Amino acid sequence: MRVALVHDYLVQYGGAERVLEALCEIFPPAPIYTLVYDEKLFKNIFGKRKIYTSFLQSLPFSKSHHRSFPILMPMAIESFDLSAYDVVISDSNSYAKGVITNTETLHICYCHTPMRYAWDDCHSYARAFSFSFITRKLVPVAMNYIRLWDKISSERVDKFIANSAFVSMRVNKYYRKEAAVIHPPVDISFYKNFSAGGKEDYFLLVGRLIQYKRFDLAIETFNILGLPLKIIGDGPEAGRLKKGAKKNIQFLGRLSDEETRNYYAGARALIFPQEEDFGIVLLESMASGTPVIAYRGGGALEVVKEGINGVFFGQQTVDSLVSAVQNFNKNNFSGEIIRKSVAGFDKEIFKKRIKEFVEKEWGLFKNKE
Repeated sequence: MRVALVHDYLVQYGGAERVLEALCEIFPPAPIYTLVYDEKLFKNIFGKRKIYTSFLQSLPFSKSHHRSFPILMPMAIESFDLSAYDVVISDSNSYAKGVITNTETLHICYCHTPMRYAWDDCHSYARAFSFSFITRKLVPVAMNYIRLWDKISSERVDKFIANSAFVSMRVNKYYRKEAAVIHPPVDISFYKNFSAGGKEDYFLLVGRLIQYKRFDLAIETFNILGLPLKIIGDGPEAGRLKKGAKKNIQFLGRLSDEETRNYYAGARALIFPQEEDFGIVLLESMASGTPVIAYRGGGALEVVKEGINGVFFGQQTVDSLVSAVQNFNKNNFSGEIIRKSVAGFDKEIFKKRIKEFVEKEWGLFKNKE
């Protein structure tokens, strides 16, 4: 079974890239096809694996401003010739699922989300990134085309896997397709086997500083409470968020996995103010024995168990989050119980489920020919 992996773009390291790493472990010989590749960022991750890029790779600023080329991405992803493979696995939250395969090739898409900026976030997309004036004016026009392409390209997928039940519902809504659910992986042992010096007196935010993650809500909340808040991550919202933060809020920037693990282990709780498709940082925090204070929505509903590994707040408002933080008591939680609650999300379980899914579907696909 000849397998190829397709990924949107390799210019940042987050949850989708962790999934790609796990897919590489399941299928060691499989090459990676991606729109744009930042070799410096990933040189120690994918080693000598063959990586093919599109014509976007040669465009100026494509690695740092890849979101500025939405109109070119469908053409770029369709340019890959995948006719030599039996199975193509696209790992996608935007364009990767749009590859064109022949009738003898099974295309399985691991979907992190239907394209957010074409559907849910289409009205705020132009405001969320540092686009030029001309680009901002063109974005609404481009989104009409992107939505049509996104819906049409979903028909090219033979089988969908969603990273959460929440995303499975969105796949059904926008693409009218059924999607099996296999939650993304976390290396539980990496966090569980790490011993920190005990909980400290700070709360923690982790993730890219982009608009929909609602870090502004957490900052406004902690401005009022005056409690220490540490923020790990970087992104286009960094400047604006820093200007609105008081001295009790510390921006740590992008850190290594080892450094981030240390902050997870020492925090009183992780703050999770966004409606996320899944939320791997929730699992990383819990694997470290640290409870979460999460917005009651999205993928968090599949991970957070009230009173066992965290608590919810019901509305994305300052008052709701202030109340949740004020009523939170870390002594109500056991680090060991929190760790056990996420054992089922371990990477080895993910790899086993993906491998079984692909082999089963490939067998059914061959027998239909």
